[in-house]
Amino acid sequence: MTRKNPKPFLKLATPLACAAALALTACGGGGGGNDPFTMAAIGDVPYGSSPTDTAQFKALPTFLQALDADQDVSFAVHLGDIHSGSEYCTEDYDRAIYQYFSALKHPLVYTPGDNEWTDCHRAKQGGGTYNAATGTIDYKLDANGNPMGYANGDPVKNLELIRSIFFAQPGKTLGGSMAVHSQATEFDPKYPSDKNYVENVWFEKSGVLLFTVNLPGSSNDTVPWYGAPAMSDAQKQEVADRSAADLHWIDTAFNRAVANQDYAVVIQMQADMWDLTQTQAQLAQYQQFIDKIAQRAKDYGKPVLLFNGDSHIYRSDNPLVQGSPCIAEPSSGAAAVACSDDAYANQPHGYNVPNFHRITVHGSTMPLEWLKLKVDPNYSTSAHATATRFGPFSWQRMQPKL
Repeated sequence: MTRKNPKPFLKLATPLACAAALALTACGGGGGGNDPFTMAAIGDVPYGSSPTDTAQFKALPTFLQALDADQDVSFAVHLGDIHSGSEYCTEDYDRAIYQYFSALKHPLVYTPGDNEWTDCHRAKQGGGTYNAATGTIDYKLDANGNPMGYANGDPVKNLELIRSIFFAQPGKTLGGSMAVHSQATEFDPKYPSDKNYVENVWFEKSGVLLFTVNLPGSSNDTVPWYGAPAMSDAQKQEVADRSAADLHWIDTAFNRAVANQDYAVVIQMQADMWDLTQTQAQLAQYQQFIDKIAQRAKDYGKPVLLFNGDSHIYRSDNPLVQGSPCIAEPSSGAAAVACSDDAYANQPHGYNVPNFHRITVHGSTMPLEWLKLKVDPNYSTSAHATATRFGPFSWQRMQPKL
């Protein structure tokens, strides 16, 4: 998505309040015999300012090799957007990224972003533009009359392409091998169409339940395709089916965490459901997911960490508690400082879930960055919520030299 500059930040950083940590003292549960582990999180990378801007694409192999060389890391996650909203959606590009991901020694869990399917209808991504005079789409074509984008930018067909490349084998990670459970094979029989969402997975590591949901930016794919006056029937169906499957999958994951007495949950998605560059109206489609996560996290009562990309700026906060302390990077790659805004204000629906935390990963701009997250059950009942720690989780931003 194209981003405006964020709101200004305060000059001085302050530690996150310890009040959130007090709530976590009752959140420990099981997991005392589980070993600590470390994971890596990236998103919104590589990006280019145009179809001919390949600087980050060319830097990606070296960046991934640096991540892969860290022996502390057990696995990595990519939170979606494998190219920018100013680059074409093509099969050749998707396959090139797949090859880079497949070369990793560490297992990689990937959840799709809006730029590689939802937004492919846009002209600047090789799709087209609605023609009000004719009521048809003027597709973007090359000099030979061929579509610039895959399937003329049709979002559903681009998602099918992503699935055929990155999710050809349900339950198989990219890069190194790690067992994951896919909604394609573990769907609720009451909702048979949920089997289409092979990209939604859950897995466990040392008493922690981690899961992905295909939740893109662009108002959860409700921006009318090709700039048409309203959503088409096909778009309405896409949004309805996927949203229902995502809500079912959130329940499935939390039910599994409760049944297995996992001591923490980690959620991974593309969308920033509290995006400060968007209005409440633009974010309204996400309330159903926030409602679900907030209720399940509150009932679960143990630490729940959410990773998202989409808004590109590193941020650590709890948007499910009004006025919760927050830090974010004031400029690309800079040390985080205290925020001058409250993400809760963009979804002000009475939430109060102190055992929840959110991290938005840095993305889209240089320096390329990954987040190194350590999970240690020994901290699950005693750690303070600070700038770099929440419950059993502690993290640091990594910016390898490329």
